[in-house]
Amino acid sequence: MSSRNSSNMSTTRTLSGISEMEAAKLGLDLVSAARRNLGFLRTVAESRWLHRKPTLVEAIRRYSELWMPLMAHLTAESTLTTTPVVHPPIDIEWVWFCHTLNPVHYRQYCESRFSRLIGKPTIFDEENEEYALMRCRDFWVKRYPDEPFENEADSDVGVSEVAIDEELLEEVSKHRFLYSKFSEPYRSEIVYLIAARQRYKGFLFMVQRSIDLGSNLVPASDIMLMWLIHQSYPTVYAEDLKEMEGDFVKVLTVWDKVKEKEVEETKKLWERTFDQPYEKAGGEIAFKLDGGVSFKPPVYWEVSDTDINTKYKPLLPRFLLEVCVFVRLRDKMKAMQEDIRRDNLRLRIVRCHRELKLEKPMSDFSHSSWRKAWHLCCEFGTKGVMVELRRRGGYCFKGNSVQDTVTFYWNDLLRAPSLSLEKEDDEVKIVTSITPPVQAPYLMKCVPDRVTDDSGAMISDVILRMNQYHPQEGRWLSRTVLDHAGRECFVIRIRVGEGFWRRGGEAPSAVKWEDRIIEIREGSWSYVAGSIGRSPAKVVGTALPKEPAEQWKAAWHFSTGDELMIGGLPSSVSGLRFCLKNQAAESTVKLLKGRRMQYQVKKKGSVTNYEECQIYEEGEEEEEEDEEEGFLTLVRTTEDDPIGRATALLNWKLLVVELWPEEDAVFVLLLCICILRSVSEIKKEDIGGLLIRRRLGEEKFGTRDWGSVVLHPSLSSSFNSSPHIEPWYWNAKAVIKSGGSINITRQPAVTVGYSPEEGSDKLYKRGILA
Repeated sequence: MSSRNSSNMSTTRTLSGISEMEAAKLGLDLVSAARRNLGFLRTVAESRWLHRKPTLVEAIRRYSELWMPLMAHLTAESTLTTTPVVHPPIDIEWVWFCHTLNPVHYRQYCESRFSRLIGKPTIFDEENEEYALMRCRDFWVKRYPDEPFENEADSDVGVSEVAIDEELLEEVSKHRFLYSKFSEPYRSEIVYLIAARQRYKGFLFMVQRSIDLGSNLVPASDIMLMWLIHQSYPTVYAEDLKEMEGDFVKVLTVWDKVKEKEVEETKKLWERTFDQPYEKAGGEIAFKLDGGVSFKPPVYWEVSDTDINTKYKPLLPRFLLEVCVFVRLRDKMKAMQEDIRRDNLRLRIVRCHRELKLEKPMSDFSHSSWRKAWHLCCEFGTKGVMVELRRRGGYCFKGNSVQDTVTFYWNDLLRAPSLSLEKEDDEVKIVTSITPPVQAPYLMKCVPDRVTDDSGAMISDVILRMNQYHPQEGRWLSRTVLDHAGRECFVIRIRVGEGFWRRGGEAPSAVKWEDRIIEIREGSWSYVAGSIGRSPAKVVGTALPKEPAEQWKAAWHFSTGDELMIGGLPSSVSGLRFCLKNQAAESTVKLLKGRRMQYQVKKKGSVTNYEECQIYEEGEEEEEEDEEEGFLTLVRTTEDDPIGRATALLNWKLLVVELWPEEDAVFVLLLCICILRSVSEIKKEDIGGLLIRRRLGEEKFGTRDWGSVVLHPSLSSSFNSSPHIEPWYWNAKAVIKSGGSINITRQPAVTVGYSPEEGSDKLYKRGILA
């Protein structure tokens, strides 16, 4: 295998030449239509009212008896060639959308009732949609003065007596969870939708030329999304595909069960047509295979409307993208079996996680079709991936040598028309595809740091000299909060002692219980000499201890307006109880013990289906496993959503949090530190290493960064997976306690020496464990 610089390799675009093909001409702006309808599907998915049977029964009646006759009337009166610009209420829109996804039944329905196909207006702008809704209301009131414009169904009374189109009811019910199949936040990004439209046109081209195919075709998820959106505009869809109407009989939908043979046949046909792998990042086969369920993405993420943490300037957002790497041997290498057996490919990351080395033998790709080598989820800050072509040593030599390196940078892939690039040399072809980077949950961990005084300065001879040996007053335990990239973003301080200290001076004393406040300061340390410095001045959150009610062991009042109560038996951490209250909040907050909802872990390496996750209410009896101790899931509920959604996962033992952008980082950090502080006092034991009063050695950033790379579950069995390429909460102790992190099982005071100025262990035990 010859060695050459990767810059000499040729680069081609996925589906190059598709614009010159005789592809179907689309009479619809599919990109705008998809963005608008994804938002609509999300609204439908989050509406509990819309999925109640009385609402659906009434919606179908209104659609069939009122809306469609009105549209037929407006279409007949219109002198325009386009559909009248009117927009129905959401319940009718939902039934209409579902009905159009069955083009055959919808056409038969329209032609039997109105002798023509009824189209849908293409309204993608919010202002135009609002105008169209107002205009629709005027037409409605004029034609149906005794019928309310909005759906007013509110009970089950009389539902069984209403004559209803059962086939249409079944169609609507079937689509209830449609959004969950396209809920990843990158689906609404314009660059993703442009690439999906290009692949959809390629799929149409392939279908048109594959009439004699023996098996069904299986659309990838991005192609399926475009196909469904295209179908939802029936007149445009019928016109665009009038020459291909019969060709789609063998194309499966997202609700069909798929055979592995059908998937393989579709992949082979695509590869013969375009010489490209069929699947890609954000465009996998997401169907049920022979009754089984396909894998979910490497991490759980969903759309976040707001990021309330932008007010904290040092806290920078985290962005994730999916990556797929496909490999195929070049034709001339297939006969060189001896060389193939001695070669392998290694995947590495351009920046971050230098220990990541995922190897695949070249013999895995010794066939004519493209094979998925790696499927990852990476932080955008990793910059890109490198594929090393390596040759193992001969009989007398150990190890292996790098023959060539192929590098794909995220920025280059984002500029590619289909978010995909191909690079090749004399031996292999490699195609890498990505999804657009989108904001993901924040990751933060708290690490011990030096004791500080009342002003926030570290206790040190350096500070004393700078202050002309003026005694430092007060003693606070400190924790530095690091984000996913190892940046300092907050400093947490716990007040423990009071009074002046100088060498050989006054004796320390613990502060009163009601004065043991906790505060969070925004920013990083201002270092004046080495690791000695002052904490940031701006206080962004505080927690004040309160006298707990009779049934509780500890209580705290947060500056956010929340109140935390903690109870349980001193002898058992698993028996702890938590209660959160905030009278001014619009939502109710619950702390559920363990990893719940999207964070629920069935067993190592296997996460439960998110739709099947159960919520365990407070007071339910269940067996707590050791690995669940320390984990709490923060769930916010409202009147419209009593089940709620998990907005944060925290481990108060390890002082680690993952939180969604719409959840307040300071609130979650206060929860973490207050719970650890309280449980330590309840049990009279330093459970989480609170008595550590020095910054311990941290792993150098870039060695094995937590959360920077996550391997897809479907491929994890192919590698000797380490905890550092899995979601951090699968094995939190192994990830967070690596290197020099805290060992919470030992007594830190025995292994770490402290100066007299910092105070003795007795002071901190009185301030924490008393």
